[in-house]
Amino acid sequence: MAKNLLNKYVWLVETIYKAKRITFEEINEKWLDNDMSEGVELALRTFHKWRIAVEEMFGLVIECERRGGYHYYIENACEINNGSLRSWLLSTISVSNLLIENQNMKDRILLEDVPSGQEYLSTIIEAMKKNNVLRITYQSYWREESNTFNVEPYCVKLFKQRWYMLAWNPYYQRLMIYAIDRIYDVDVLKGQKFKMMENFAPSDFFENFYGIIANTDATPQIIKLKVSAGQASYLRSLPLHSTQEEIERSGEFSIFKLHLCPEFDFQQEVLSMGEDIEVLEPVWLRKEMAGKIKRMWNKYNTNEG
Repeated sequence: MAKNLLNKYVWLVETIYKAKRITFEEINEKWLDNDMSEGVELALRTFHKWRIAVEEMFGLVIECERRGGYHYYIENACEINNGSLRSWLLSTISVSNLLIENQNMKDRILLEDVPSGQEYLSTIIEAMKKNNVLRITYQSYWREESNTFNVEPYCVKLFKQRWYMLAWNPYYQRLMIYAIDRIYDVDVLKGQKFKMMENFAPSDFFENFYGIIANTDATPQIIKLKVSAGQASYLRSLPLHSTQEEIERSGEFSIFKLHLCPEFDFQQEVLSMGEDIEVLEPVWLRKEMAGKIKRMWNKYNTNEG
């Protein structure tokens, strides 16, 4: 029942957000067109209960504009697109609603497989909430054997369909990243509490990086990328980083400027765009990318046939 109500709250937010301004009568019409209504009209009293629940749960304020008729709108609609946990939840549940409503088309809606590991996500988040130390059995991608050790969970992050945990490792005395799908066992050590570093903010920790590999000793620098016109359109709609700025544009290419630490994840993302992108600055990164491309070429250039 609670899950069903949550879906209804998200439906209401999405309906008002898309319309920008909408009357209760129009909301009711759209509600009757939705399978969740089961043909039953939305009572005004129920609508106002949902309004209150939406504000309490997602922090979104549904206001009423009385001029020119009673039109409802989301007062702080900008919150929906700010990349916060709430906006992510709204987006996820909204897509879930869409899929549920279109079960008869399931063979025409293709999804990506997500690696295992989500079974431990709730345990990790619960430990984060109570500042409990975790004892995990972990096998990295680079080792043949697993190891069991204690960590202090600071935050979790989703990147390219995988969940990762940022945790303090007491043995190495530093923050480390762990892929949750590489964790094979988790125990919450309820008798062992930890205290996060003072004034530590996970968002600040990753701020100067793309992806999940974050070298705390690295210094952000100006990166300039020359991108083909077609690929540039993609980068405009889905920026690589919050600092991305388009500083030059022509019919054939654009130049983007970013301010970050170009670690492994960033370099891999640039390589994935192939010939449509070129690193202009800094020189050391341009040489680094050229070296990677040359090594790739050597693997394919077998002089056979």
